[in-house]
Amino acid sequence: MHTNRRFSALPDFPLADMVRVQRHLESRGVDVINLGAGDADLDPPPAVVDRMCQAVGETAYSRYPFQAGLPSLREAIAVWMKDRFGVTVDPWKEVLPLIGSKEGIAHLPFGLLNDGDAAVIPDPGYQAYVGSVMLSGGEPLLIPLRAENNFLIPLTDISGEIANRVRILYLNYPNNPTTAVAPDSYFEEVIAYCKHHGVVLAHDHAYSEIAFDGYRPRSVLEFKGARDVAIEYHSFSKTYNMTGWRLGWAVGNPDLISILSKVKSFLDTGQFLAVQAAGTAALACWKQWVPGNVATFQKRRDIAVQELQNVGFDISPPHATMYLWVPVPTRESSEDFAARALETEGVVVLPGSALGRGGEGFFRIALTRTEARLAEAAQRLGRLL
Repeated sequence: MHTNRRFSALPDFPLADMVRVQRHLESRGVDVINLGAGDADLDPPPAVVDRMCQAVGETAYSRYPFQAGLPSLREAIAVWMKDRFGVTVDPWKEVLPLIGSKEGIAHLPFGLLNDGDAAVIPDPGYQAYVGSVMLSGGEPLLIPLRAENNFLIPLTDISGEIANRVRILYLNYPNNPTTAVAPDSYFEEVIAYCKHHGVVLAHDHAYSEIAFDGYRPRSVLEFKGARDVAIEYHSFSKTYNMTGWRLGWAVGNPDLISILSKVKSFLDTGQFLAVQAAGTAALACWKQWVPGNVATFQKRRDIAVQELQNVGFDISPPHATMYLWVPVPTRESSEDFAARALETEGVVVLPGSALGRGGEGFFRIALTRTEARLAEAAQRLGRLL
């Protein structure tokens, strides 16, 4: 079948082959511990489930939502942004509900990039960045995230002629997969860079609420000048264990919100209004419910890190996200290590190279199973050393 060159150039989606191997092992009775995908085995807040059950039965919620969506959700997002970050936003001009933050991230390049325009993409990084840039006709400029740079994109790597072609710069802090966090000075530097070069700053803030040890991630919109250049993406998926519900939002520069909304109007008609009503309930219980959920992830982090250290892995506890970014301690590639972990020990981990060549030398563990299962997985992985 004939496909276009942009589609043909797409990389393989992470974990595609490992899912096949996992199913084969499970069919043979192998006890597989899946720590690959960031999809926790935890429940959403009860208030969210109750609101969803109620809203599904309301006839008005079965109509087309379009891009305007549910007014109460837009207003709740604006209130939450003020409570959480001290940022005041217009719920109708600076907020846009999304069918999960992924689709909003993926649709943005279609409104901003011409053929040959470039976008700076962290490597390793969320594959929606590179895939959407390629499909929209842009050129992905993959900038390696290195430990010696604290897994930050060095702006010196996007200077000169390269800078003249860049239209979008993607950031994601707290970062998936490296778990890195960015200091205030870095955000200030990036905003100044984007203003100087006329670049849109797209900040993926999916992990804003999963942070530990007193660390509180900031919104990019808290920084002076950000509204001139930035759009920020938020998600209900990780914060409220609502990965399958597909709900998120974009917030920021009103022109960028308008561009994204227009692109989406040709591609979707918005998320089911009952799901948006459930999202409103989630934001309403944020202060009471989220700390307990984060405490669960912190317990998992602490046990997993301790057990991995005990069996010989070089790892420190991250300040944020639901992941561990672990150096491969053997001389094999990250893909070979992950394949051996699955085939010989029944543990699914994500090889760093699956999220870009810059991830080679590491593998990612998702804190998506109980403390006991994480401890068992660490013991099994220790046998690979």
